[in-house]
Amino acid sequence: MQKYQKNLVQAVAVCLMLIMLVAVSTIFAPDGTSREAVREVEEKEKIEEQPEAVQEPESAPKIALTFDDGPRAGSTDVLLDGLKERGVKATFFVIGVYAEQNPELIKRIDAEGHLLGNHTYNHVDIRNLSNSAAIREIQMNSDLIESITGKPLEFVRPPFGAWQESLEREMDVIPAMWTVDPLDWTTDNVDEIVNKVVTKTEDGDIILLHDCYKSSVAAALRIVDILSTEGYEFVTIDEIILD
Repeated sequence: MQKYQKNLVQAVAVCLMLIMLVAVSTIFAPDGTSREAVREVEEKEKIEEQPEAVQEPESAPKIALTFDDGPRAGSTDVLLDGLKERGVKATFFVIGVYAEQNPELIKRIDAEGHLLGNHTYNHVDIRNLSNSAAIREIQMNSDLIESITGKPLEFVRPPFGAWQESLEREMDVIPAMWTVDPLDWTTDNVDEIVNKVVTKTEDGDIILLHDCYKSSVAAALRIVDILSTEGYEFVTIDEIILD
């Protein structure tokens, strides 16, 4: 009986030793380092091995500078000089009768990377015309510009913003309005025009000005200088409307 008890005690001791060895092996690595520490090192190595995510740079806010009622000698050419100097592109909604008088300005607008748009042939309120007469006004202007540049006019800005949606079913044109209007045609105060634009313009805005007024041209170039320093990128109107 005593021998049996002795054997039992020895067996229990062996079991306890085995249990202790298993516990130690789960806690410590063969070199004595704790397994928790090993896991931390392994996790850190995994993180370090992963390539850092490439962050795309934020794109600059975009705005479109647009001009109606040109082209006019003595003002449109001055504007083009200023835009070229600043590396800025704009959109010109031209009137057919003035385009016919100034074909070289039309060629220059196109050659320097600006976008030409349709402002009808005679600057008429198409709300007062039948659809057929309105189509003729728009098409005559487009045909004229295409004869000068080789490109038809895709965008149309109706005078006074007076558009007839029914025309979109009969013509392959895109109406292009505006979101910021300083009413530059009502004043020759350059500071007033500039202030109205720079305090209201936000990302995605379309600014309406007129290249037939020297005061508007001067204001436009100051607007470009101010908003460029604020991080705005000037684009043609298609990049705003079609994006």
